Amino acid sequence: MQKIALVTDSSCDLGEKTRRDNNVEMLPFRIIYKDKEFLDQVNITHDELYKSLSEEIPTTSLPDLEYTENLVCRLKEEGYTDVIVITVSSRLSGTLNSIKLLVEDHKELNFHFYDSKTLGFPVGALVLEASLMIRAGLTPKEIIDKLHEVKTKLHAYVTLNTLEFLRKGGRIGRVAGAVGEILHLKPIISANEEGELYSWGKCRGRKQAISKLRSIIHERLENARCKVWILSGASHDEAVALYESVKSHTNISHISLEMIGATMGVHTGPGALGVCILEE
Repeated sequence: MQKIALVTDSSCDLGEKTRRDNNVEMLPFRIIYKDKEFLDQVNITHDELYKSLSEEIPTTSLPDLEYTENLVCRLKEEGYTDVIVITVSSRLSGTLNSIKLLVEDHKELNFHFYDSKTLGFPVGALVLEASLMIRAGLTPKEIIDKLHEVKTKLHAYVTLNTLEFLRKGGRIGRVAGAVGEILHLKPIISANEEGELYSWGKCRGRKQAISKLRSIIHERLENARCKVWILSGASHDEAVALYESVKSHTNISHISLEMIGATMGVHTGPGALGVCILEE
């Protein structure tokens, strides 16, 4: 009889309680700050990360191989037969490939990999859908096939207060960053079908950018019933205001406020505000 484990990396931005409730195992990215190494969501919190950004921009590194090895061994001991692994976009991180190499030595388990081709909470949304499918009794192959379907209905957009952190993290060209800040434009960032970041749009000022996010939510809700997550990267008050302005829409099946975590926060910086929408 199949027993399916669900594994993701900490870029998914799912909190501990959510992971526990959905039986999700997490591989933490490493956060390097002031010559010390921290494990995302293990010994560094979201708040600590955002406070550190004013002093030094941390760097991120792939999940520790020993940590991954220990998790795989534990899953074997607990009687799992199959492991579904959902990771951040392989275009943005080597996480997927590093896990694939490591598990070659564990033939007793059947691994099923899904490259999310996205990052941040959208990865988490896919993980939550996979958890529902496991509970519904779907096979790993059926789940992977369904995730491709789900991905076509998943949309995420984030506006940034500054492009400084994306630029320093090598996620956006220096010229694009300079032009945006000179013109006081606030970009709205998304991920394309290949899993790469791109500038979905630019707005003149923060208010216009937030208004655009609100419009995006309403446009999606006009056409389908949706799950909605409002994403805050040290932008709590604005996130709450956005949440309050859309929460009563009759086509919302779920809505919640979520944090943009440490791994993502290193690249988006404080003041990031986003939405993740899944059409049902």
